[in-house]
Amino acid sequence: MQMKRLAIIGNGMGTCRLLDELLARGAQVLYDITVYGEETGGAYNRILLGRVLGGDVPDAIVTKPPSWYDRRGIRLLTRTRVARLDTARKTVETADGQHRRYDLAVLATGSEPIVPPLPGLRTSEGTLLPGSFVYRTIADCLRIRDDARPGDAAVVVGGGLLGLEAAKVLADLGLHVTVVHLAPTLMEAQLDAIGGTMLQRQLERAGIHVRTGQAAGAIYGTDRVEGVVLDDETMLPLDIVVLACGVRPRVDVARASSLPVKRGVEVNDTLATPVAGVYAFGECAEHRGRTYGVVSPVWEQAAVLADVLSGINPHARYQGSRIYTRLKVAGVDVASMGELEPGLETDDVVQVVEERKHSYRKVIVRDGRLLGAMFVGNTAAAATLVQAYDRNDLLPADPLAALCQTAGPGPSGVRTVCACHKVTQRAVQDAIASGARSVGALGAATRAGTGCGSCRTELLQLLQTSGAADAPLEAVS
Repeated sequence: MQMKRLAIIGNGMGTCRLLDELLARGAQVLYDITVYGEETGGAYNRILLGRVLGGDVPDAIVTKPPSWYDRRGIRLLTRTRVARLDTARKTVETADGQHRRYDLAVLATGSEPIVPPLPGLRTSEGTLLPGSFVYRTIADCLRIRDDARPGDAAVVVGGGLLGLEAAKVLADLGLHVTVVHLAPTLMEAQLDAIGGTMLQRQLERAGIHVRTGQAAGAIYGTDRVEGVVLDDETMLPLDIVVLACGVRPRVDVARASSLPVKRGVEVNDTLATPVAGVYAFGECAEHRGRTYGVVSPVWEQAAVLADVLSGINPHARYQGSRIYTRLKVAGVDVASMGELEPGLETDDVVQVVEERKHSYRKVIVRDGRLLGAMFVGNTAAAATLVQAYDRNDLLPADPLAALCQTAGPGPSGVRTVCACHKVTQRAVQDAIASGARSVGALGAATRAGTGCGSCRTELLQLLQTSGAADAPLEAVS
């Protein structure tokens, strides 16, 4: 049987996972796979960009170096921008004018940073004024790192996950850092007003200045950025400005290819677009009117798409995802799942605020089941609650008891340790019993710790509890 040509457009975290899923199903005997990537090198974990900004070498967050593709017979074309798909002739057209045939194509173009049209931000040539940076790629991190100096004043525009991570790293490098965020509180997509305020207090204790409810109105400076003017006409002098204003689905290739696009590329439950032979998944895809900006839905979509493309389970269907986020935000443990606020008067809401411990916990319960929860600082109950949320289990009769659960393994050891990859404590313990002696080995065996990284400390604790750890706890960052 002749192999079909599979073109994957994009080489981010979604493609990285899709390749793993395809290979696990033996799809390498069915497809001649070509991956088109715009950046230099192989795939890397974008969630861990702060490590590169902080001084680590880029390879520290690379998950698939070019040699990985070579060993598996996958063609990786780096520094190659795809302009469009000619879906009638089934060719991939690249920006340098080349045309390559495909039989099936997958759009995994992810998302792109939102760069606000601030007066003064760009030079007459249209490039960013020196001293101003977008925070999105390894190359961005290296540029910021080369420019930043201890004692410099930095303004980070955007109080979401990436912006706060950049702010913390820059503060750790000795810069005077101010975060400017348009919404009244930080991380409003994951936290309510109390949670966002509690997180802000934690950041301020770490030496970061925070201005919420304000917007950057303009950049001033001639040959280089010198300051930012806020919407209330406050002027903040600075040496560098970092833009982390959120992202949107990247759909330029889809539009140029005449694929149906709303906010994202429209797909059905098999992740197929209405154009035969073209699929899309991840942050660029819109499924049932919804796009996702976190990793867990991307993993779930990759598994369904691999089932469909490999033929292992042609009846696989993606039904949407229940969103759960557990991250370390600028050094603060944060977890969030489901709804942020009650939707009905009959919904039960329990909140625990511990001022001295700088922690906040909240659950929203409807008809005895978890509708939403969030944690700032104290996330001990998060791992147990996410399982109840995923399975729609009944909670204890007293909702407060749900917030006071510890991270114990439970009678069957099925507590989720790694939320990104849904790895249970039992799976981690089985990997340790099979010889895993480090966090890296556990990641290779189970994928635990290879997503956002927030579970790496707990993985090492499990290793130490079993007497199998090769490294001290301080070795895990």
